[in-house]
Amino acid sequence: MSVTAPVEASVEPQSFTLENGMEVVVIPDRRVPVVTHMVWYRVGAADEPPGKGGIAHFLEHLMFKGTDTIEDGQFSRIIARNGGQDNAFTSWDYTAYFQRVARDRLETVMEMEADRMRNLRLSEEAVTTERDVILEERSSRVDNQPSSILRERMSAATFINHPYGQPIIGWEHEIEGLGREDAFSFYDRFYAPKNAILIVAGDVSAEELRPLAEEYYGVIEAGEKVDRIRPQDPPSILPKRLTYADARVRQESLSRWYVTPSRNTAEPGEAEALEVLADLLGGGPTSLLYKELVVEQKVAASVGISYGRDAVDNTCLFLSAIPRPGVSLGDLEAALDATLAQFLESGAEEAAVTRSKTNIVDTFIYAQDSQQALAYTVGVGLTT
Repeated sequence: MSVTAPVEASVEPQSFTLENGMEVVVIPDRRVPVVTHMVWYRVGAADEPPGKGGIAHFLEHLMFKGTDTIEDGQFSRIIARNGGQDNAFTSWDYTAYFQRVARDRLETVMEMEADRMRNLRLSEEAVTTERDVILEERSSRVDNQPSSILRERMSAATFINHPYGQPIIGWEHEIEGLGREDAFSFYDRFYAPKNAILIVAGDVSAEELRPLAEEYYGVIEAGEKVDRIRPQDPPSILPKRLTYADARVRQESLSRWYVTPSRNTAEPGEAEALEVLADLLGGGPTSLLYKELVVEQKVAASVGISYGRDAVDNTCLFLSAIPRPGVSLGDLEAALDATLAQFLESGAEEAAVTRSKTNIVDTFIYAQDSQQALAYTVGVGLTT
């Protein structure tokens, strides 16, 4: 009887830059003959022109229309016929497109993605139809969801001058005004090799990928790497408080956002400390706030904190809590404030800090099991 050792994933990225300035990162993973192919653009909702809110997300939708060689609406169908999956996503700081396919289909998706980087074709009818789709998306995901309405208004109140206060999907009245010229103006400015990063994770090496990258992406005109010059917020001098009442709400909740540095704006060690702090205070059933407010005092049904570490500019610690039945929001908030005040006075036990650090490292290690998570982590890091 013989035992074969498992093939280990390699998380050591290999990288090179094409002559037109496009960065390429390869994350070899030989466990299965599959690849995740991603193109990231250094542009998101925070880079939109004034009055054109939602154009980054709108263009993401329109990128699935046609080119001179791909018929309107056929992009995803072609990927599916090749046994793959594809999608895209937009944030405030980046827009990314990805396909997950068998290794022998990699060249096909590279050719298609490179094609729509510069050869997008849009009819007025296609633009109008997709704008209606996005308006319906906003209606269902935001306007009909009280929690989404509150998050949108909290963002606007938190970032009073910075564009992080704008919703990624856009305000309804601005979406209604977006047209074909707006889409192409945004596309022509930002969708170019110098403003893009190609990331491929899976059964391929940099040596194998380079000739394909040069053939399909390297021939595209470089374009410009766009500087991100964004309006910044003034120093905060007043706390802001929002109350939103809605007949559709069945469960009251409390949310707090604390403006903090991101990994990009923090001093050395600050972002890491904030990440540990978020886990220590609200990272699950072993966290301080959960044990104190849910288990001991029994004033909360749930409580949690997350840290939005990945951002070009400043970000937030996001705290949320739901009161137990019969407990008012006022009583929950008073208990929360008292617990935080005690923490600031006494600090945390070393064992609790060590546990939080271990939790963070474990989460990163487990994420390496996923090709897509590896490519996503690198893409977010390079775009922010």
